Amino acid sequence: MERTGVIIIAGGSGSRAGGARPKQFRFLGGMPVLARTINTFAAALPGAEIVAVLPEQHIGFWKNLSARFDVAEHKIAAGGAERFHSVRNGLAALTSDPGLIAVQDGVRPLGSVTMIRRVAEAAAKHGAAIPVVEPVDSFRETDGEADAAGRAASHIVDRRLLRIVQTPQIFRAEVLRRAYESEYRAEFTDDASVVEAVGQAVCLAEGERENLKLTTPGDFVIAEALIAAREEAENEEGTTDAEHV
Repeated sequence: MERTGVIIIAGGSGSRAGGARPKQFRFLGGMPVLARTINTFAAALPGAEIVAVLPEQHIGFWKNLSARFDVAEHKIAAGGAERFHSVRNGLAALTSDPGLIAVQDGVRPLGSVTMIRRVAEAAAKHGAAIPVVEPVDSFRETDGEADAAGRAASHIVDRRLLRIVQTPQIFRAEVLRRAYESEYRAEFTDDASVVEAVGQAVCLAEGERENLKLTTPGDFVIAEALIAAREEAENEEGTTDAEHV
């Protein structure tokens, strides 16, 4: 695997998740969400340079909080006005001149090592890769205009043509750096949209349904259950292995 730099964007306020602190600092399975995300990438990409991009006002808080846990080595950079600017600041903080650069949501702590490596391999081959999953819900598209009764015209969308986009989004370093020399535009909703704007095609890699972005209180309930199930499976595997020694 090529040397990889990792930029973890953890700049949101997390108001929809509830609680007294931003969601990236909330505990999940006894550990801060951001710590879990950092540790997963350290395990998936040994030797990777990791930069966590945080709201400037929370940097001191994170330093104090992370000191209480076993968190993999990482640097800290201050975020910007928009996600675009936070990624740009993260790029500036990388010093190891990696061949690949991954950009990850700080509040997606449950992606597997296997999935991260799969996306990295696709990026190394194609220049840009993002994990996606097929939707299971039905979708309708509206024209955005409601009548006097509050009804908007709509039509069904073929979900077979749709994909749900996740992170990490991983790119050849030169591709991502060149893309982020662009001026910010409102349609830049993720890193793939930024690199596509400079003509780079994006490969769709297989994501994971468990790779949740923690947004609402319900997401935390699901995540806690997933972590408990994983730990139970690991304990059962360990017991089975011990019985065969």
